[in-house]
Amino acid sequence: MKSGFVSIIGRPNVGKSTLINKLIGAKIAIVSDKPQTTRTRIQGILTKDEGQIIFVDTPGIHKPKHLLGEYMLQISTQSLSEVDLIYYMTDASRPFGAGEQYIIEQLKTSPIPVFLVVNKIDLVSDQQLKEFVQPFYGQMNFAEHIPISAANGTNLADLLEKTLQYLPEGPLYYPADDLTDQPVSFIVAELIREKALILTRDEVPHSLAVVVEEFRYQGTGKIYVRAVIHTERDSQKAIIIGKNGQMLKKIGAESRIDIEKMLETSVYLDLWVKVKKNWRDNANNLSQLGYRP
Repeated sequence: MKSGFVSIIGRPNVGKSTLINKLIGAKIAIVSDKPQTTRTRIQGILTKDEGQIIFVDTPGIHKPKHLLGEYMLQISTQSLSEVDLIYYMTDASRPFGAGEQYIIEQLKTSPIPVFLVVNKIDLVSDQQLKEFVQPFYGQMNFAEHIPISAANGTNLADLLEKTLQYLPEGPLYYPADDLTDQPVSFIVAELIREKALILTRDEVPHSLAVVVEEFRYQGTGKIYVRAVIHTERDSQKAIIIGKNGQMLKKIGAESRIDIEKMLETSVYLDLWVKVKKNWRDNANNLSQLGYRP
């Protein structure tokens, strides 16, 4: 059978997490319209009769502004040398710029085949799509060029078919029913962070980290989850809690819907909010919150 690892790289907000969720058929990576939502390496596992594909979702490649950003960039660039195939994912509705140029410079010397995966083709015309890809091909040769819509599922079957053609013969790296390499507690924490990002919008952009401190089955069949939302400032903590605790209740209620859907059982979600001053620029805090190189 065919098997191997496929790294999905690109600028922030091009749809990498949406693609991996669509391909896997389950929500293993959180999605928001905020850049750099994905912070670490997440593997999605797709097992078919023809083979097994392990998709590696990585943080968007960007110029880091703090230690967390440096960690995220390290995760993304490291993935370029540890896989069998690379999807360079772009957004057809955004013009070629310095970000694309930087990524292409990293890819030019890679011996690994690179697919140019152009996302969001549902937002542009055929002529706009044709003009969009020209500067990319002026920079380097790609093994394949596949236009897709990750949200709508357009051309994803073609993408998978071509992917299997390029992967080597190999073993089953994971059991056939596994969907990700991440523990359940990690995905639960990410689902909570997603809802906090969406509900607070621009007020608390990327100063949030979520840690599940307790996860246990109760005798009633319900799962008890105690999670802490960490912010960088007292003012951000106040926003997360909201007036009379209403925002925290809303984050909890919306998170619990996704968590119960994933776990297929009832969940008691106990949310707390704490302040870790400037945690994104503190190496010890980053390690404590799970961001380890």
